[in-house]
Amino acid sequence: MYNKYIFINNNRRKKQKELEEKRKLENPQITFDILEQENKKNEQIKSKETTNIKSKKALNFVDDYVLVDIETTGLSPINDEIIEIGAIKVKENKIVDEYNELIKINRRLSPFITNLTGITDAMLKNGKLPNVVFKEFVDFIEDDVIIGHNVNFDYGFLSDKCKKYINYNLENERIDTMYLAKKLVPNSINYKLGTLAKYFNVSYQGAHRGLKDVEITYEVYNHLRKLV
Repeated sequence: MYNKYIFINNNRRKKQKELEEKRKLENPQITFDILEQENKKNEQIKSKETTNIKSKKALNFVDDYVLVDIETTGLSPINDEIIEIGAIKVKENKIVDEYNELIKINRRLSPFITNLTGITDAMLKNGKLPNVVFKEFVDFIEDDVIIGHNVNFDYGFLSDKCKKYINYNLENERIDTMYLAKKLVPNSINYKLGTLAKYFNVSYQGAHRGLKDVEITYEVYNHLRKLV
């Protein structure tokens, strides 16, 4: 009887949590700060090395790399989908190529995601199929170091989707500009990309789209380089 009560109670808690997550994503009034707070909670579950998994280059600055940013339907790599990938290839610290694609998905976007990114269901109808995009993305990044702002969020999604859609294990080293900023700009009020862009006098107009965010991250990365 006692074990049965625990089982029922746990199921109720699980359903309540799922409803709360759904409500947050469907409610257009939810703030981006809440999303970031939840993402940080998820990160704390991982190891202390999440700022730079598989890389010993955390405080080093490389000249050849790919900057990556994604837009998604939510926070879970397992339950949510990537709707846009933006990437810039850099050689000798000069931009040499870029990649940007919308991805067709089998679900409607929440009002919040559309308001945040400007991406609509109609836009995604003209996007490419996931297997096509992730194959192109893997070919684009090759074995380069991946750089991103809060890079493990992007990497977690990309790793999951590459495995799901093209059976590819993403194993690139990565560097997190948020981690670098925390070490090199200790007096910042926070370490959001927008805050750092303002700190370094980098335009933030057009943010929350994949390619624009990587362009901003590229500028922030180079400003951080100057502080070393």
